Amino acid sequence: MTALKNLKPAKIWEYFEEICQIPRPSKKEEKIIAYLLDFGRKHQLETLRDEIGNVIMRKPATAGMENRQAVVMQSHIDMVCEKNNDVEHDFDNDPIQAYVDGEWVKARGTTLGGDDGIGMAAQMAVLTSTDLKHGTIEALFTVDEETGLTGASELQPNFVQSKILLNLDSEDEGELFIGCAGGIDTVAVMKYSKRKPKSNSIAFRIDVKGLKGGHSGDEIHKSVGNSNKILNRFLWAANEKFKIRLAYFDGGNLRNAIPREAYAKIVLKKENGAAFANYFEDFKLNIEKEYRHSEANLNIGIQKIDLPDFIINKKAQKRLLNSLYACPHGVIAWSTEIEGLVETSTNLASVKFSEKEITITTSQRSSVDFAKNDIANRVFSVFRLAGAKVSHSDGYPGWKPNRNSEILKITETSYKKLFTEEPEIKAIHAGLECGLFLEKYPYLDMISFGPTIKGAHSPDERMNIETVDKFWQLLIDVLENIPKINDKN
Repeated sequence: MTALKNLKPAKIWEYFEEICQIPRPSKKEEKIIAYLLDFGRKHQLETLRDEIGNVIMRKPATAGMENRQAVVMQSHIDMVCEKNNDVEHDFDNDPIQAYVDGEWVKARGTTLGGDDGIGMAAQMAVLTSTDLKHGTIEALFTVDEETGLTGASELQPNFVQSKILLNLDSEDEGELFIGCAGGIDTVAVMKYSKRKPKSNSIAFRIDVKGLKGGHSGDEIHKSVGNSNKILNRFLWAANEKFKIRLAYFDGGNLRNAIPREAYAKIVLKKENGAAFANYFEDFKLNIEKEYRHSEANLNIGIQKIDLPDFIINKKAQKRLLNSLYACPHGVIAWSTEIEGLVETSTNLASVKFSEKEITITTSQRSSVDFAKNDIANRVFSVFRLAGAKVSHSDGYPGWKPNRNSEILKITETSYKKLFTEEPEIKAIHAGLECGLFLEKYPYLDMISFGPTIKGAHSPDERMNIETVDKFWQLLIDVLENIPKINDKN
């Protein structure tokens, strides 16, 4: 635990490196919860855990600050667990290997977990500080933000006592967020049966790799490639020309990550093998040309393999390839109220085979509930036409911006004072837990900010070192300038 020891502010980086040693996949947060409970006891903080696993700690006001309004700092404790295919890593047991690369902190072949480990580390640094000035502090650590927002949705009405909330889960320093998109997942399940491939057949494996991927909210507008769409585009066209038979399709992993890698195993007549390989090379050349500016490392490969034990039946293959082709992906609409903000999008996240079923997971987002439901229903209809069993998740609400927010004014003033420049006031297309907090605590005044993190939800995730210091300076100045209790009822 020495890779980050020379970074400043020292306390934040010390806690972040500790957090990196503790496995914390979504829905498997037992170890990090135990760590937090032990931390609270060790530092003699009032520490509570609710039934779902959320943890809250309370620290009294420092001398002279007893008359300030209470404020709750909040971050989520789970992380997206993505790795490159050539990396051996067990996210349930292995620590994240963080290291410094110039002005960035990165991880070796995996996601870093800066989202939102750095928010946790900042909360812990405030809780253990002896030289900061602040009123009563609450630190809320929520579970399962990445795969279900479960901690926020199950939060009990009386668990949090503050009326001001600082969400420490944003990823662009210099930007203050006052709104976010709502979201919903649409999942399709298709049945298939197995057939024996003919003996006069030849088999190939097709791989799509090297894509940037990333967060399906923050980076859906960047024209990055979707491995599922690219692979299926080839398979659909190849099927029209060569009548291929599909044995397997696997692409993507997480609902909120743009898929980076996918592969398929296919079978066709042996006599068409050479022509098929040439057709692939033409496709490869054209798709790499298409993505030459946005996906310079795109790698599409083909290799001959042994004949698989089975292929899927023709009807299931037709339904799968057609529905994946028809399924929309990417930006659907831009906001007409906030320039440069994606209003509505959808992500074709993953395609997974099991013994008798194919599961296709998609995720829709919008800052307008009506539009969110519309794109979710459009995706639903595509897969229903293909004969799949389709369902929606419960979804989660957005957070409507409030430009007159008092905590926004305080944070904006602090930023200008500290850095002599104007912060950008924005809404984010990604989903934050703030909308769910408002359902339980409608009086909350909220803002979200954080350091710069790039490539979140992918092994390219990296955190800018300088912006962590600015994030820390802003956080402690905001806490020092929280209004007095009698300034606001």
